[in-house]
Formats: sequence, C-alpha cells, structure tokens
Amino acid sequence: MSRAPFSRKPGRDELLLVPLGGTGEIGMNLNLYGHDGAWLMVDLGITFAGDRLPGIDVLMPDPVFIEERRDDLAGLVLTHAHEDHIGAVPYLWPRFECPIYATPFTAHLVRGKLRDAGLADVAPVTEVPLSGRFDVGPFAIELVTLTHSIPEPNAMIIRTAAGTVLHTGDWKLDPKPMVGDNFDEARLRALADEDVLAMVCDSTNAMVAGVAGSESDVRDELLRLIGGLKRRVAVACFASNVARLETIIRVAAACGRRVALVGRSMYRIVEAARETGYLVDLPPFVAEEEVDYLPAEEVLLLCTGSQGEPRSALWRIANRQHQHIALEKGDAVVFSSRVIPGNETGIFDLHNTLAREGIEIHTSDDHAVHVSGHPGRDELAQMYQWVRPQISVPVHGEARHLMAHAALAAECQVPEQIVSENGDVIRLAPGPARVVDTVPSGRLAYEGRRLVSVDNAIIKTRQRMMYNGAAVVTLVVDRDGNLENDPELSLPGLLDAEVDLEELDEITVAVCDAVAGLRSHQRRDDTAVKEAARQAVRRVSNRLFGRKPVTQVHLVRF
Repeated sequence: MSRAPFSRKPGRDELLLVPLGGTGEIGMNLNLYGHDGAWLMVDLGITFAGDRLPGIDVLMPDPVFIEERRDDLAGLVLTHAHEDHIGAVPYLWPRFECPIYATPFTAHLVRGKLRDAGLADVAPVTEVPLSGRFDVGPFAIELVTLTHSIPEPNAMIIRTAAGTVLHTGDWKLDPKPMVGDNFDEARLRALADEDVLAMVCDSTNAMVAGVAGSESDVRDELLRLIGGLKRRVAVACFASNVARLETIIRVAAACGRRVALVGRSMYRIVEAARETGYLVDLPPFVAEEEVDYLPAEEVLLLCTGSQGEPRSALWRIANRQHQHIALEKGDAVVFSSRVIPGNETGIFDLHNTLAREGIEIHTSDDHAVHVSGHPGRDELAQMYQWVRPQISVPVHGEARHLMAHAALAAECQVPEQIVSENGDVIRLAPGPARVVDTVPSGRLAYEGRRLVSVDNAIIKTRQRMMYNGAAVVTLVVDRDGNLENDPELSLPGLLDAEVDLEELDEITVAVCDAVAGLRSHQRRDDTAVKEAARQAVRRVSNRLFGRKPVTQVHLVRF
C-alpha cells in the first residue's frame, strides 16, 4: 500500500534531518534540519553535468519539498564558499526568500553572485564572525573553525530542545594551513562533554587511509619543482583554494618570477580574499597583455582550467585561442590539483594538446603538488574520538563512501550509524535514529536561461538525439491522403545527405510505401499518416545504421 506523502511539521520534541543533495553523490549539497515547526537549510550547492547531459553545464538539487514549506524555513546557513555549497543560491533563493547567514569570505562571494543575478537588493545576507553564535528560528547555531581548501570552512553546532548536532561541512585537520585560522581543536575536544546527539559528517575520503596532508608540504614541493624549470611556467589549480594561490605566488617570487592571473574566477577569488583580510602583502601582478614583454624565465601564469574545462583560461591557451598568452615548446604546465571523477576525458585531452606542442606536463601523479581538502580515515577517527556523538550520519559522498564511513564510525564505537539517500527523512530524536519517511528529491538543470528537471522531456529527448540522431519528415498529401510528391527528409546526426544518397533514397521509398500501404480511411487520418511515416524512418534507420532517431513528421494536407 502506498504511503501518504510527508506533510506534517516537525514536533518540539523532534529533530529531523532531510538531505536533498550531496548524499549518495559528491556535489550540490543541501541539508534540512527540522524542529519545533521550523526548518533550517544548510548549504545550497551545484554540481557540473558533464557529457551525459548535452547542452547542460550546471545541476542543482530540486528543492520542491522545502519550497512548498517556505513559510516554515527559518533561514539558510552556508558552511563555506565552494560552488557545491553556495553555487545554487542565485538560482534557487527566489523560491524561498529566506535570510542567508555566512562568514565574511563566503558572504563576499555570495553577494557577488546575487548581484550578478539582480538579487543584491532583495536577498538579505547576514555576515557572521568566525566562531560566531546566532539563532535561526528554534535553532541555536555556533560556528567552529576548521581547515579545508578554502578560507573560513565552518562546522556548525546546532542546538535544539531535542538534541545537539555537529554538522561538519567540508574539512580536514591541517596543522599548517598557510592561509586562515587553524582548526579549533580545543572547541572540538570540549564537545565530548556536551552530549552531542549526532555528527553529520563529510565522507569524501572515507576510503582513503591516513590523513589528507598539509598545504605546507605542497609549498615545499612546488618550490623544488618550479625552481628547477627554466622557461615559462603555467600552474593550474582551483581558484577557490586561496592557500594554494598564496603558495604559488610566494613560490614564484622565491624563484624570481612574476605572476599573471589568467581566468575570470582567479580575479574574483583574489579580490574576495584581499577584501576579507587574506592574501596580504603580495607582490604586484602582471597584466595578461604584458606577459609577452617579459623573459620566459621570469613568468608564472596562474590559470583556471585544471579540470580541462572548455573555454577555461588554460584550455584557451593550449588551443591557441587566448588573446594575449601562448605557450611554446619547452614551457611547462603544473597541474596543482586532483582529477575530479567524471572530468578525466577533458583533462587528458588537455594534457595531450599540450604534449603535442612539446610542453612539459607535471601532475600530482609525479610530484606532491596537491593535497586533498577532505579528511582521511585517521582524521575521521580523530574527530569521532573528540566529539563522541551518539549517532553518525555520513553525507557528502557516493554510496561506497557513506558505507565505508559508517563502518569506520562503528569501529570508533559510535552506537548508531545511519546511511541514507537524498530524500530520506531521518529522525534523530526522540528514540533510536532511523529513516521514517521519504520526500521528493531530484535534480534541476540550468538549461539555457531556465531551470528544468533532468527528467524533463526536453532533456530526455536531447539525450536520445545525442546517441541516435534526429529525423524530420515533411509530407504533402491531398484530402484523400495521396502523396503529392516525395517526402522531404532531414536526418541530422544520422546521415550525410550529400554522401549517403542511396540510404536517403531507401528511407524516402520506405516512407512512401508506408503511406501508400494505409487503408483509405487511415490516409484521411493525420495521426495515422504521421505514425506510419515515423515508424518507417525508424525501422529503416535501425536496419541501415543501428539507430532509431528522434523523428518528427510534419503533414501538410490540402
């Protein structure tokens, strides 16, 4: 028997967790906490679509569940400024119109996004200090400073009348973070005495032994590597990794090189970092148009495009499409980043393009030029030893990461572990933790200038066209359904009309035969004529090419 949809408000003695994004996947994080008739949203991020969804760049969680409860949404708290945690704000905030809370660096970047979307004057962003405390409806929030690959990553202590949760956000334990404050070990240790009900925790590296590593180690390795390179050097990294940007800039200065920022997001992140007190006392940058006037051994290009993104700065340089900058044989490119799963094709295509030009390529496979921003197993175990929660709820990971995380929590003697999926309603209190219901969840795609469900017919048709091609047939018939002349056929993505003449003729004949073979009353039925022609095109195309194209038939009757 089907279960009625979840419709009630959370009770005063109840604490619920509903992940709508980022659980069972990496990216587009959105978590909801429910208590005393209200909801708290934590993060609102995006992910990137890849080749599977042609024409789509950005995906985000479908927030229909909380959109229908917008009057009960007390606010949105952003843990840090990575796109998979804040990127959906300008797209989805108009559906909620709730207060937004963030620390200074994150608030600066979010305000920029809202300004670009024309929402700066209507979307309230409350800036919260590091280690700040504030209330959002019935939720009392305390921020705890952690370390990650971006400034100001915050864990959230969420206190309610039904219990306390530590929501970690993204983090690692970096003893030398280089930029920003170190993790607040004393505050984390003190949580052991505060009866934490649940820890909702990052699972990205739950299958990786040891620790993530320190940014200081990357600085030492980059100094050794770049110090030994003799010609122009380009370094590609994530623009949001401000510590890495600072490392590369300092290394360049130590090696007698001047830095040019290449890529719009580099300028945006550097501006945000400077305005919020990071990246201070740096040497001046070189403008892109001035690079060619400097000796090659005095130049370092700090580029976007570490994931091989088309039209990124490094992609345009490699493909000789950049207005001001080119690389030559003997120059070097350092990829100070990891390969994000799903981006392999684009990255390796970029590597090959550079290699064909005789450009040296250096990656984290050959040199220790990157460390993860997420905790390895030893760091996860340390966090559980400090916090000692009653319940472990792994998030921010694929199913295999969540399962490995839950098993580790059990090894750390956490009494309860909950492995869930997007859309699960997890009751953390009262009673034993368990999934008590499900709510609608899914993905929205930013398609052109609109948001549509990835299950939308537009997206599904486009996918079918990508794999099978398309066919458009125009028929002109009289009132009795007799063809006046041969059908007009266009088969983009299926055949070349100037080369595949025999095949085109065969499909044309099949359409004519299919229409002529209808009974007289069927030929007077527009629907029957269209369907006969459609099936003929798909049948013959399948026999000739092994493809069943998306087929449309236009019928003109006079």
